[in-house]
Amino acid sequence: MQLRSMLATAMAAAAMAGAEDIPAAWRAAWSDPPSECRPLQIVHGIRPEGIAAGAEASPEALGKAVEAALSRYRDLGLGGIVCNVGFKDYLRSEREWAVLCAGVDAAARLGMQVWIYDEEGYPSGAAGGLVLEKNPAHEAMELLRDATGGFVVRPSYECTHASNNFYASRRYANLIDARACEAFIAVTHAEYARRIGPHLGRTVKAFFTDEPSLMAVDTGQLGEDVRTRVRVADAPDPGIASAPRVPWCLDLAECYARRWGEDLMPRRPSLFSGDAAGDRETRRKFWALVADLIAERYFGALGVWCEAHGVASSGHVLWEEEVLHHVPLMGNALKCLSAMQIPGLDVLSSDPEAVVWSGWLTACLPESAALLSGRRRVMTEVSDFVQTMGGGAAVGPAEMQATAAWQAAWGVTEFTLYYSPGARPPDAYRGYCAYVGRLNAVLRDATPVPRVLLYYPIYDLWAEYLPVAGRLTLASQSPRAQRLAGAFMEAGQALQQAQIPFLAIDHEKLAAATGGAGAAPAGGVPAWDALIVPEGCELPPPAKAAADALAARGCRVIAARPGQRAAIVSGLAPAYRIEPACDRIALGAFVRDGRRIVLLVNVGKTAYQGALAAPPGGAWLTMDPATGAIGETAAAQPLPLALAPRQALLFVETRA
Repeated sequence: MQLRSMLATAMAAAAMAGAEDIPAAWRAAWSDPPSECRPLQIVHGIRPEGIAAGAEASPEALGKAVEAALSRYRDLGLGGIVCNVGFKDYLRSEREWAVLCAGVDAAARLGMQVWIYDEEGYPSGAAGGLVLEKNPAHEAMELLRDATGGFVVRPSYECTHASNNFYASRRYANLIDARACEAFIAVTHAEYARRIGPHLGRTVKAFFTDEPSLMAVDTGQLGEDVRTRVRVADAPDPGIASAPRVPWCLDLAECYARRWGEDLMPRRPSLFSGDAAGDRETRRKFWALVADLIAERYFGALGVWCEAHGVASSGHVLWEEEVLHHVPLMGNALKCLSAMQIPGLDVLSSDPEAVVWSGWLTACLPESAALLSGRRRVMTEVSDFVQTMGGGAAVGPAEMQATAAWQAAWGVTEFTLYYSPGARPPDAYRGYCAYVGRLNAVLRDATPVPRVLLYYPIYDLWAEYLPVAGRLTLASQSPRAQRLAGAFMEAGQALQQAQIPFLAIDHEKLAAATGGAGAAPAGGVPAWDALIVPEGCELPPPAKAAADALAARGCRVIAARPGQRAAIVSGLAPAYRIEPACDRIALGAFVRDGRRIVLLVNVGKTAYQGALAAPPGGAWLTMDPATGAIGETAAAQPLPLALAPRQALLFVETRA
């Protein structure tokens, strides 16, 4: 017994060998991460423990039963839950409201955080059908050309995400119609405020909106094996086929005339065809307006309501990983995310190597939206859905941890989980929650310091985008659209695989940029070393002037050409570099309290052995979020770097 005690003491001392070299507040949060650093479990309807579904219970009994259920989540190491009023008789059932209210009360007693999920299933905006039940005129609409060349406005439902998703085939609200968005907030957010108002801004920290969109595009038919299991609330009309279409609302033409000083109606053919300068300009103006409308009327309205009630607006958009889809689904994804206090992403795969190909884009957009708006927090909805949807096994702790770590490298601070706790041993889930907690103990209050900008070519894609019948693919678009999207994706992949942190910036954010080499732009974002622009982009005059001003201050402006990844990164001099090169290492760079921090993640399946080269400065120590171990201080340059498969390490500067 004495020997065991001595060994435990020696191991604890070794694990904290360099602990005295970091601030006490960091050490305390690292040793025992507080609830705000830990992940939240997504729970669609709290199930009171010991009370049968539908059974009556006194308020006291219900409170105890709900508290017992939430205690199990807390005991798994979670910091709280993302929840909603139960889906049974959604927003109507007094019993379900009683359970939800008891749950929020219990979470407050237990010191757990609560986020409110704002929809029955998804996509958000329908209020489980109540928005359209109250007024069918609030339905999403689309404009299409018929076989005669004429134009038709009809409901946007058949062959859209509303009728082809994993939750339910259900008609959808029009997110560019201010009345529809106001109705959604009135029946959802305002009702939560009426029921749990005293908890808003205290126990309840945020509202979560899930995959809202403009609808008027075919994102593909679900497989027959999946489709037959999806609930059908509104049967699609089999006589309505997929067609080229664009989103529409009652006052869109009026808004267009007011914004651009010209009549849209005779210019409608240009939305569907034509490569003349006038056609392209009409499309650009149309989609610029649509982007503004959804950003203001839906995302902006949610943000205003949440801010007024002391909570954050959060969530994520649809099809983040395909830049072409950003045009028809949300106009401008970066703009929509920028309207949130905590912009987010959706990670459906817990294969950590996903970051190498498209995962970087899903995370880059919300991180960019946050930092370029002067904010820090970023959320993720993360799961192993891709691995389990076909009956596969749940992923293991190593994959879960590496998936969390690469997202943390991309600025994610709020982890909301669709992982199934029951599919894993309790100790494994506790270990994962502690892992996320340790990452946030160091990084949540740190500032990411990307020094490269990647131009987000949404302005050019507006001009190129042409609606098609059938599923939207990049191959259905013009060669120029394909080059723009390809160059953008290749540049992002090249930067990610070369461990060069960067932000995505559109023409509007670029026009507002004030910094260059040696200067700090607004919002606390560091000086820019380079601006990478996909070849063929036509920067509007304000963005071009900003790019020229950045170049005059020493910021390199680099054209990204398809198929020339090496040329993109070869001229850059990143602050941190690993030797030898490895495209399976993700890197995030941060500063906190004057100390530099580097997070390195081996997302691959083979071990990495090499070194990390960093600029001269203080000594460094390592912190392992998986074990809690803190390594001894080292000042050697370059710093030795050894990463097992799926392992992450934090390098922390010991002196400011």
